[in-house]
Amino acid sequence: MYSIIVVPPPTTEDRQQLGQIRLAPGERLRFGRAPGNDLPIPHEGVSRRAGELGAQGAFWTLSNLSAHQTYVVENPEGAGEHIKVGPGRLDAPVPFEFSRIVLPAGGDLLAVEVWAPRHDYLRDGCGTDGDTTAPAFSVDRTKRYFAVLAALCEPRLRGDPHAPLPTVDQVVARLAPCWPAASRTSVQWNIDYLAVKLRLKPGPDTVDPGPRLNGKKESLVSLALRFDLVREDDLIVLSGTGSGAGGGPGSAGRTGR
Repeated sequence: MYSIIVVPPPTTEDRQQLGQIRLAPGERLRFGRAPGNDLPIPHEGVSRRAGELGAQGAFWTLSNLSAHQTYVVENPEGAGEHIKVGPGRLDAPVPFEFSRIVLPAGGDLLAVEVWAPRHDYLRDGCGTDGDTTAPAFSVDRTKRYFAVLAALCEPRLRGDPHAPLPTVDQVVARLAPCWPAASRTSVQWNIDYLAVKLRLKPGPDTVDPGPRLNGKKESLVSLALRFDLVREDDLIVLSGTGSGAGGGPGSAGRTGR
């Protein structure tokens, strides 16, 4: 089975998108401006021997063969998560399932997309006996607060890791199919509730209220996407056909959650 799928970038000199390139474990792919590379990128801002990808079992590596340019590998599904691979670095492991290698090329930023679809998992029955481990984050996908969190995460789950977060008014409008009575007050209350529930700030009954949390929405979205509290499949709660229209915590203003 192949380990990674590589999607080459269109360039200013050659706008035709090449097909996918599939690598099996142990195979390597060298890219750069020179025609002799496995993946030629005919752009004057790309090094002749720019880099090399290596397919492993369930991950892949990136070697930066350029002399001066740092490459960035973004996780489009990780709220801005990325790694940097400096000039001359060999076989840097990339852990993301879906990645975008950003190559600075003159005044352009070229993107090489890489998928790593192979996953290895622990087989059933290999766990240990004893008490069940408490969950790190307890969220109920049937509650109003989860619909608010999903609406906040939606722009970045749709593929743009740097998309601006929606305003409270935009969240109210987005929640209309599943929560017609949503208002600015109720949405803001649920955002505050999430900040406490996910332990981003102390609760109001704490003796020391702690510092004010700046960038509350940004912190919530970053945490939710990093730890997969909200996935793309969860966005169905915003359509009014999922499970996010239930009552309970988050169901109304300041009298419920």
